[in-house]
Amino acid sequence: MKTDLRLSQLTIWLSSLTLNLPYFKGKLTSAAITLTPASSDASFRRYFRLKLANHSLIAMDAPPPQENKSCQPFVYIAGLLAKQRVNVPNILASDLEQGFILLSDLGTQTWLDILTPQNADGLFAQAIDSLIKLQQAPLTAKLPHYNEALLQRELSLFPEWYLNRHCNIVLTETQQQQWQKMCNFLIKSALHQPQVLVHRDYMPRNLMLSDPNPGILDFQDAVYGPITYDITCLFKDAFISWPEPYVVKWLKTYWQQAKQQGINIHQQFADFYLASDLMGVQRHLKVIGIFARILHRDNKPRYINDVPRFFNYLKEVMNRRPELKDLQNLLAELPLEEQA
Repeated sequence: MKTDLRLSQLTIWLSSLTLNLPYFKGKLTSAAITLTPASSDASFRRYFRLKLANHSLIAMDAPPPQENKSCQPFVYIAGLLAKQRVNVPNILASDLEQGFILLSDLGTQTWLDILTPQNADGLFAQAIDSLIKLQQAPLTAKLPHYNEALLQRELSLFPEWYLNRHCNIVLTETQQQQWQKMCNFLIKSALHQPQVLVHRDYMPRNLMLSDPNPGILDFQDAVYGPITYDITCLFKDAFISWPEPYVVKWLKTYWQQAKQQGINIHQQFADFYLASDLMGVQRHLKVIGIFARILHRDNKPRYINDVPRFFNYLKEVMNRRPELKDLQNLLAELPLEEQA
């Protein structure tokens, strides 16, 4: 059996810690450390649950060099969000050089496990409250901006990884010009939106059933960017879809509350809804590219099965937005079996 070197290193690091918790004070010993897998994700990060005096903690393994840019932002942004009274894990100990963090445990169930049509209104009301707290953070922290270069890099994942690598499709010069024209349109829309703190993956899989609810995870890639990004991500999820009338209702609830809380947001809902649709298209194209990259570069095949969900999102928006006719025509020309 192959030795899990990173797990051994994580155990050694944990056994070096002295904790000062209400239910445990003192040095951890290797004999007391039993780690069980808590979760893994599309990145190289892994999470383990550590039982301690009838409580549990979470140990994060973010191996360098693959994840060398995630640990420090995770610790930094956790502090920013805690100041906004958002429920994020407490950082109990960290070794950023090795890529290890010890966290409080926000629970064992994600919202993906519990969301139903019957409880969605109540849960999404809580998610909206937390998102508005997050978006009220001042734009003064040392965070990247969702600028033109980043938006373009994300969009380029679609032709690079999905079209070229996954479908063996190379765009003609004319198609490349059509593609770039649509990219420029989507980027312009994103950059003209009010700017706020953006989680970048604010979806049910990263929300935990917790007290207070929700507990929020996976925020290490946060940036300052378009106000519609997170709320659109919440309802146009990678793993669960909702009828558009439900989405419109929830978007309107968020828009009304954001206005009431004094957040800089579109004055008319129609303008906000259009911006949300266009922001969603940018994200959907990016995610399709990412899922193809995860398959072909990282040898993780399960995510590609959700690509048709994102093509369905694209179809819904393109059918109601004449602004996207050029993109609709371009995709119709391409032999993409996962559009079916």
